[in-house]
Amino acid sequence: MPGAVQPLAPGQRKASALPTLDWSGRPPEIERVEFASNGNIEVAHALVLVTGEADPDRWLYLVRQSVDGAFGERASLHEVDVSVYRAETYQGFGGPAPVMTASVPKARLHEFARKGLQFERLWVQRAHLALESSPPELAGREQGLKSTEASENLFYHGSEQRWEAALTFDDSPHPLYEPLLLDTLSRSKVHATFFCIGRNARVYPHFISDMTRQGHEVANHTYHHVRLPALGNSAVAREIELANSILEGLTEQKCRLFRPPGGEYSKQTLKVAEELGMTTVFWTDDPCDFDNPGEAVIEDRLVEHLRPGGIVLLHDNVEETIEILPRFVRVADRKGYQLMTAGELASRQNQ
Repeated sequence: MPGAVQPLAPGQRKASALPTLDWSGRPPEIERVEFASNGNIEVAHALVLVTGEADPDRWLYLVRQSVDGAFGERASLHEVDVSVYRAETYQGFGGPAPVMTASVPKARLHEFARKGLQFERLWVQRAHLALESSPPELAGREQGLKSTEASENLFYHGSEQRWEAALTFDDSPHPLYEPLLLDTLSRSKVHATFFCIGRNARVYPHFISDMTRQGHEVANHTYHHVRLPALGNSAVAREIELANSILEGLTEQKCRLFRPPGGEYSKQTLKVAEELGMTTVFWTDDPCDFDNPGEAVIEDRLVEHLRPGGIVLLHDNVEETIEILPRFVRVADRKGYQLMTAGELASRQNQ
């Protein structure tokens, strides 16, 4: 079924294996605990697979075991994130949604221990939602569009007269890499646009809150991250509207920017987005970081294609991107560029 597993970029090379943590007495439901660093902080992510009836108290126990075990095993960790999935339906990140997630910074360990299920950075699925396991079908194209002409509400680049460029990240949020990326951006003193997958935002709402609080822009990357050209118009609209409902509910801000997954679209796709009040955002600088070509290659491609009014396309879940990002920001600054969100770049286009 389309969208059941997030599609991989053509020619994608597998990323290097992450180091893992283990400890004596770890419950068997804790499948693995990986950790990564951005050179400033370390973050761990625990994958938990559960069986049986819905039992939030049991899930919370396993989250606590994951958090306490990871911090106990590696004192240098800044944060431990946990994703609890049903074992019988687990298909990896991008498959059926987890039933519980948590993000626990070390500084808030005592608060987490005290509040449990009421902890601000814990999410639990209260009821099964059909939309989680039922992405849009490959139905025939419905009739009823006002026009099949391509939308004019498109944003390809900003002003070529200004030394400005937009920094954008697709596929957010990811439970291991998001804290590392947000910390990197904060230390680099730049803001970016995050094109978020609606179902990821729903189950990791704490990261969307972090983005908004830190001044970043949250934008629409559909709900299921399914390729849109093969879908009927109503299914495309549903993908955009579902994502908007999640993102706007979390940010309390109107969501105006949209990017189709994989950059794949049709005239009808663009028209549907326009009729929903969305501006479709493209890019001028794509280093293909999702292919994991190596840090030097990503950095060289970014610098080579940086231009006035440019829009940089990156992904939030690529370790190599997080590694080279501070260097790229410094190079852009030396060249006289101001990096900003896509919304800011668009608003300054005609100034």
